[in-house]
Amino acid sequence: MYRNSIVTILSLLAISGSFSPMQAQQDNRFEVSKHLDIFNALVKEVELFYVDSIDVEATIRRGINAMLAGLDPYTEYIPEQEMDKLKMMTTGEYGGMGAYIRQRDEGVIIIEPFEGMPAALSGLKAGDRILAIDSVDVERATSEKVSELLKGVPNTKMTLRIQTPGKKKPHTVEVTRKQIMTDQVTYYGVRGNGTGYIYLKGFTDKSAQEVKAAFEDLKKNHHIQSLILDLRNNTGGLLESAVQIVNMFVPKGKEVVSTKGKIRQWDRIYRTSNEPVDTVIPLAVLINENSASAAEIVSGALQDMDRAVLIGQRSFGKGLVQSPRELPYNGSLKITMGKYFIPSGRCIQQIDYTHRGADGSVAAIPDSLTTLFYTSKGRPVRDGGGIRPEFEVEEPKIPTLMYYLLNDYVLFDFITDWVQQHKTIPPVEDFDVSDDDFEAFKAYAKEKDFSYDRQSEKYLNSLKEVAGFEGYLEGNASVFKELEAGLTPNLDHDFDRFKEQIKKVMAAEIVKRYYYQKGELVYSLKEDEVLEKALDILADPELIEKTLQAPEEGGQDAVREKMPAPGSARKGSGLAGKTDMQDDQFGDCSYAVRRAGNTNA
Repeated sequence: MYRNSIVTILSLLAISGSFSPMQAQQDNRFEVSKHLDIFNALVKEVELFYVDSIDVEATIRRGINAMLAGLDPYTEYIPEQEMDKLKMMTTGEYGGMGAYIRQRDEGVIIIEPFEGMPAALSGLKAGDRILAIDSVDVERATSEKVSELLKGVPNTKMTLRIQTPGKKKPHTVEVTRKQIMTDQVTYYGVRGNGTGYIYLKGFTDKSAQEVKAAFEDLKKNHHIQSLILDLRNNTGGLLESAVQIVNMFVPKGKEVVSTKGKIRQWDRIYRTSNEPVDTVIPLAVLINENSASAAEIVSGALQDMDRAVLIGQRSFGKGLVQSPRELPYNGSLKITMGKYFIPSGRCIQQIDYTHRGADGSVAAIPDSLTTLFYTSKGRPVRDGGGIRPEFEVEEPKIPTLMYYLLNDYVLFDFITDWVQQHKTIPPVEDFDVSDDDFEAFKAYAKEKDFSYDRQSEKYLNSLKEVAGFEGYLEGNASVFKELEAGLTPNLDHDFDRFKEQIKKVMAAEIVKRYYYQKGELVYSLKEDEVLEKALDILADPELIEKTLQAPEEGGQDAVREKMPAPGSARKGSGLAGKTDMQDDQFGDCSYAVRRAGNTNA
């Protein structure tokens, strides 16, 4: 009897266990169906009975966006009218006039024309306000609406009514649309003594071709002896493009990256499929905290294969893979479907979106909880926090003051006026902002009543509130007053304190008006400490060989400089380009601020 009871119990457990996954799946499908019915009924009730008329599309879109925002920053709904956005992300192409535009006040201005594209060829400049497109008045239109009107079939013409700063009357400009192809290799050339340099800004379906063409030209016509691939501020793109670029430097048949998600049948291993271009040339890859996604696949795979030395700052830490899924009515869902793993087996995802705080916040994985992996030669590397370079070099910080000067258009407007008074400037290599121009800019900012928030002042006010609540304010009033006096914004003082940093940003912005993105990049390479470090390392073959070998037993974990203390963790979440402000310093914000809010046209 006892034995039969045991057998019966075990049989029931086995049966219930075998059906549990199916039952769970059925329960989950029921929950989906149930809540879709609720949502459908709710929308109908609101549309019928809400006191005011509602925009159904906008209301549902808010609901969709809120739902997806609770997952991660990369999963997003793309309706039919915005599908050109997805196409541009993957190809870098669209039909239009070739410029960045941005909403300002109640209208839209041109922020940056692209070199050789219709906007620039038609004489349009940064600062020009778009008043009308053909017969459509856009004086109070959004940048999205203006972008939609400016884009169109290549070789079609449109007439723009433009208000140029400093001129009383608007004028008309005829522009012929063109297939806009934005080069992903912004610049390449020779630096130092025979070292090739390639700057790649993104990963589209043509990035690998551009990198290969640049590399082969540098080898054939400039006889380079080493190569620097600059992936700083490169926020990623197509995974396949990253695999193709790695393939140029490693043999055929090597595993570059694998992806794993909920549906095992869709897991993939990506290997190099072509013969490489060069497997022996000394190679350095530059990265920073804005290098993400595909840029981390390239840098991480080359590190795991011991093929390149990495220089700069620890990368962003995006180890998630997105794929588009077709939706009804020609929309698309760009959804995170898995994580990627580079050759050592590590995933470098930094933010854990699956475990949120009560307030919805997410946190970075602390270094103390990361796992040790090994490169092909046995060098230790870690997961969970981006790609850490062998040689860490801090980039100069941009002051908070500069952030507001850029974001509030103070610098933009000053340079617009400056350019109108200077028809030409010297070549990029010879150009610098004079002290007189710096003083003129400082006077301009004061004339415009420029003001800005300092983070240290905000934190002090928060501390005062807490101290008052806890009863510490009365006895320490003099201390707080002294701190307050020291942290009160003083424009003259802050301009002079950050004079050199401000002059460099001014110069880069001026150069861009005359020599476009390529000129801006070339100027930024002047006195670039990370680039100089790379040139020094590539000039020392013994250092490269030692760096890429496994450490001796009992030695240090790896050859690194300025390694953060064990257990430290970086803060940050959201899209690349966001950094934490602390006291009076702001992370390398100039690139992010200049691009944030721009719309292609």
